[in-house]
Amino acid sequence: MIILASASPRRKELLQKLCDKFLIDASDAEEIQFADSPKELAIKNAVFKAQKIAEKYSAEDIVIGADTIVTLDGKIFGKPKDKNGAKKMLRELAGKKHEVITGLAIIHEKKIFTAAESTEVFFGEMTDEEIFSYVETGEPLDKSGSYALQGGAAKFIEKINGDWSNVVGLPLYRLRLLAKSAGIFI
Repeated sequence: MIILASASPRRKELLQKLCDKFLIDASDAEEIQFADSPKELAIKNAVFKAQKIAEKYSAEDIVIGADTIVTLDGKIFGKPKDKNGAKKMLRELAGKKHEVITGLAIIHEKKIFTAAESTEVFFGEMTDEEIFSYVETGEPLDKSGSYALQGGAAKFIEKINGDWSNVVGLPLYRLRLLAKSAGIFI
């Protein structure tokens, strides 16, 4: 059985593009906040999430963990604490290129397989009024970097270089390759 260690409806929707049958068991693993690099941070948190869920299942089951972060000039943007935090993040990202990194972990037969995907996102300029209106929708409040590519923030994104599904939270191509390298075909 495949288990997705995430409650994210976006990750569920994306995983459905790779496989029909899987369980969702959201991990409540405590995320770390610091690592040597943003990529390492995302991978470590993906592993922690997957490990917490793998403990509950058989070794034959396949557990998938993911963690997505946004980074700009070495600064990591997680989920905002509140509306003011979301506004601050969006002001910092406006008119700039930033990076979205998703760490992946697959646990199968007590082995851990990891990978990461990185995508560049270019935000256009945003007025304070546009930022305020977007934050008032509530959408940014549970998103890394305070925005959703597939939602209302689409109008602010000038272009992306890389995998769009990575920006949404689950890089499908990288996940498929990681699973293949682990001998798993999903």
